[in-house]
Amino acid sequence: MAKPDDRSNNKERIEKNIGHTLQNMDEANDYVKAHSEEMSKDEMDQIQEKNQRREESIEGLREELKDEGKR
Repeated sequence: MAKPDDRSNNKERIEKNIGHTLQNMDEANDYVKAHSEEMSKDEMDQIQEKNQRREESIEGLREELKDEGKR
């Protein structure tokens, strides 16, 4: 039997996901700064692309958070 849809903690869950995603972006940027001399261009590009996807994800989560505020 499926669990009922519990949206009572959506706002907190979304805020937590935004915080974790921002933390991951910061850690990736710190890693690049610390290891840029030994990283290949491909590795750096991959990290930059992943951070770009993270930024897009954060934008979506912020929109979702706005929608939650309207409920």
